[in-house]
Amino acid sequence: MARSAVIDRKTLETDIHLELNLDGTGKADIETGIGFLDHMLNSFAKHGFFDLVCKCHGDLYVDGHHTTEDIGIVLGQAIGEAVGDKKGIHRYGQYVLPMDEALVVCALDLCGRPYLGYDLRLPFEMVGSFSSELVKEFFYAVSYSAMMNLHIRELAGENTHHIIEASFKAFARALREAVDIDPHVNGVLSAKGKL
Repeated sequence: MARSAVIDRKTLETDIHLELNLDGTGKADIETGIGFLDHMLNSFAKHGFFDLVCKCHGDLYVDGHHTTEDIGIVLGQAIGEAVGDKKGIHRYGQYVLPMDEALVVCALDLCGRPYLGYDLRLPFEMVGSFSSELVKEFFYAVSYSAMMNLHIRELAGENTHHIIEASFKAFARALREAVDIDPHVNGVLSAKGKL
């Protein structure tokens, strides 16, 4: 049975419908109103082999903050719901991803305790209509909504687009590893017996 979730979230700032299948093939249907964010979510789905639908109508007349943060919240909720009781999963995931001159490492733990360690040094404030400071807001929202320990660190980079894209792809690959089933794991991978 596919591990999936459907989340709808409506506030005065955003109206989001999101579908996530952890056991997908990388298909994506993304409409956020922010071209660069669409590109990042498409990359996340493709490189993590997740099927992802994300439709968002946000208050972009203000800026992209509410849209980006709220999609992070909903994606985190979907990850948490889709992974379920976490029985049999690797739990941990890590990936070092190169993209041209950029090199980004992502490590995560689906431990049930939220934390974001973030160190991306983004040279430019904007990529298209997307504010680069929203990358941290997105990953913070994902980590806390999914109750995951998430670290993203830039090892090298000069181009803002490359650094951000490498971070989304590294996150996708690390999450893929963490949610994959490990035949060695009996129950959950924890000395406490619970995550």
